[in-house]
Amino acid sequence: MVFHPRYLESFLKTQHYLLQMDGPLPLCYRHYIGIMAAARHQCSYLVNLHVNYFLQVGGDPKWLNGLENAPQKLQKLGDLNKILAHRPWLITKEHIEQLLKTEEHSWSLAELVHAVVLLTHYHSLASFTFGCGINPEIHCDGGHTFRLLSVDGYCICDITNGNHDEYKMHTPDTDITTPEPSCEVEALMEKMKQIQECRDDVEASQEEKATRFEKEKRESMLVRCSEDEEISPTRDVSRHFEDTSYGYKDFSRHGMHVPTFRVQDYSWEDHGYSLVNRLYPDVGQLIDEKFQIAYNLTYNTMAMHKDVDTSMLRRAIWNYIHCMFGIRYDDYDYGEINQLLDRSFKIYIKTVVCAPERTTNRMYDSFWRQFKHSEKVHVNLLLIEARMQAELLYALRAITRYMT
Repeated sequence: MVFHPRYLESFLKTQHYLLQMDGPLPLCYRHYIGIMAAARHQCSYLVNLHVNYFLQVGGDPKWLNGLENAPQKLQKLGDLNKILAHRPWLITKEHIEQLLKTEEHSWSLAELVHAVVLLTHYHSLASFTFGCGINPEIHCDGGHTFRLLSVDGYCICDITNGNHDEYKMHTPDTDITTPEPSCEVEALMEKMKQIQECRDDVEASQEEKATRFEKEKRESMLVRCSEDEEISPTRDVSRHFEDTSYGYKDFSRHGMHVPTFRVQDYSWEDHGYSLVNRLYPDVGQLIDEKFQIAYNLTYNTMAMHKDVDTSMLRRAIWNYIHCMFGIRYDDYDYGEINQLLDRSFKIYIKTVVCAPERTTNRMYDSFWRQFKHSEKVHVNLLLIEARMQAELLYALRAITRYMT
């Protein structure tokens, strides 16, 4: 994140407030919830980090033997954790009611909002961790080995997470179908220019925009996460959550129809922000600032080109992620997404956002091959903040419905 100092400052301020400043939950609960959330994505790097923090703040080591050894109150959070991580559109006010209304071990509204923010924070941070190839420390299970490698002219002192052959496989002739990287940037800039010209000429009607959203939503379900087989979580990580077989599933599988979440009916700016700020003062402000910085962050560059307006591209990435979660912006033309995001990029986005534990180094290398490492990290910041906002919208809408 240090490539993007403004974002890093906002991120650290938010995380510090969530974990250490005054708030509804005791410190050991906060770190334990971080462990539960990171474990859902098998992110041993974050799990090990927060196991250490948990013990430092006086957490009971017995809880670390497995979720069944933690207090009932934390165990009850297991369902919300798994649905938020993998299928947030399924969250209803009944899930909220179960946590708030049970006579024993019930949560207060303020505690629940704190917990929801922590869960979404660590689900998205797991996406960042895998998306940028951050691996467990050397002494940990699955820890990395160090080797230097040059990719596209810059040096990576970064390692695979058990995928040692990924680097060897990535030779120029393995990607015959991908356009030459030297043309990629210019082709993308040309498409942006054409879209802008079309916008200036004629704007799509509301009906057409709605149709294009549904089309993009359907197509997003055809984009598969990494082709690699699913990885079974190690006992080290899986003991911190229940129902290990529960994972990401597209929302229209098995004939199930999930209504589109329309942002003008419930948005972060108009609804979620004020609810969080009311129940957990100052946190709404901190999260909002982080969203804004990630969404608006630009250096007006694309690879070797300067003075480029990248707002169209950033918006396409953000809205594509929300589209994968069934969230629609009425004022956006979803036809732009297919023109700006190619298939290898969509596979990377979907894997990092929906099943980050399956992200590979090869996928990272295969999109935007001419772009700088810092620009790809910038993409990851957009992915994690759009993901966090999508999860929060579903959870906070359910809390609002319970309250009304």
